[in-house]
Amino acid sequence: MLFIEYPKCSTCKRAKSFLDNCNVNYIDRNIVVDNPSYEELKSWVVKYNLDIKKLFNTSGIKYRELNLKEKLLSMSEDDKLKLLATDGMLVKRPILVDNDKLLIGFKEEEWNNIK
Repeated sequence: MLFIEYPKCSTCKRAKSFLDNCNVNYIDRNIVVDNPSYEELKSWVVKYNLDIKKLFNTSGIKYRELNLKEKLLSMSEDDKLKLLATDGMLVKRPILVDNDKLLIGFKEEEWNNIK
């Protein structure tokens, strides 16, 4: 499994602790140092039939600074993916990627199914 996180994020810390307590093996990746690429994001949207809006960190400072709530309305899906690929702080986290599952954000009841 791939665990993508922002180490300073309290939700990411809770998710990581959850994985560790469940003895789940994962590859840890810092979203700021190694942001998901355009190709990676696009593959998730296709493979998991994902709404691109769920990938945006709508509570983030960057999201508000760039006024994305308004701008996203007129952007194509391709442009949204390109934008997300430019800055890890725009991407909602944590993200857990497994062969048949993609989890965005940490809700323990959803993550219980990965054990």
